[in-house]
Amino acid sequence: MHELVEDFLQHLRHERGQALQTQKTYAALLGKFVQWAQHHQRRAWAEVTRKDLSAFLQQESQRAPAGQAKAKGGTLSPESVYLQIAALRAFYKFAAREQLVPANIAEHLSLPRRWKRLPKALSNAEMAALLKPAPQETVSDLCDTAILELAYASGLRLAELRGLRLEQLNLDEGFVIVVGKGGKERVVPVGRSAVAVLRRYLDVARPQLVTPRSPGTVFLTQRGTAFAHPTMWLRIKKRVGRSGIARNVTPHMLRHSFATHLLEHGADLRVIQEMLGHASISTTEVYTHVTGRRLREVHQRFHPRA
Repeated sequence: MHELVEDFLQHLRHERGQALQTQKTYAALLGKFVQWAQHHQRRAWAEVTRKDLSAFLQQESQRAPAGQAKAKGGTLSPESVYLQIAALRAFYKFAAREQLVPANIAEHLSLPRRWKRLPKALSNAEMAALLKPAPQETVSDLCDTAILELAYASGLRLAELRGLRLEQLNLDEGFVIVVGKGGKERVVPVGRSAVAVLRRYLDVARPQLVTPRSPGTVFLTQRGTAFAHPTMWLRIKKRVGRSGIARNVTPHMLRHSFATHLLEHGADLRVIQEMLGHASISTTEVYTHVTGRRLREVHQRFHPRA
């Protein structure tokens, strides 16, 4: 059963070009089902029935999240169950098409309703505090400032920031070529402020970080290596703490702030979709709810008859 899962993951990697994080998520979710199936004496995918899938998902929906005691009464969120069903459906679709299973028994598994969580954005004042450089900047400080400036100026994902290479920068023309999800490329503008900070980082800080084994990524750690996901996240979190922002800030909030602030200042939704690299406009439309709420708050606060 594990071999067939690996064939599916190879398909995701080489034919679908799925992001590494998607591959890891599907591997973990399918591995969990294989473990359950083997515990219930299913030794091959051909032995798995639709009732088995339903029983597994029922058990999943009622179990406590990892790291949480069952006595607390918590169960998996609809989003977690949604991902488990999505993984099974994607696997069976592939396996049935390749005739590796008798039939696609996951085709009609119903997906639970997912509530759309409104993205949280930083205010203009919070962004200014976060981007304010230290009085005496170290090499690492210059790197952190360049990461934050580019993230806010262009709305890049954390994985895109980590993987950005020198040849993808075109600071003279004010844009970067971004390789996003599924290996799709897009061209994103970079503002004057971010260009200036990036030039300073590249001229002053990066040469001090480079070692003979350093990769061609724009941003380097103190050891001259490319950033791992947790390392870059930790650096951003430390910068947030130093800036005095009280609430919890995630790296993705910089991307949300980029989109929200553009929309609040009149940018076209289709243009924002292109810059964010969203495949569907419906994904970008969530920001209209955020700005609509903000407009209502402003109206109620300042209009004399509100």
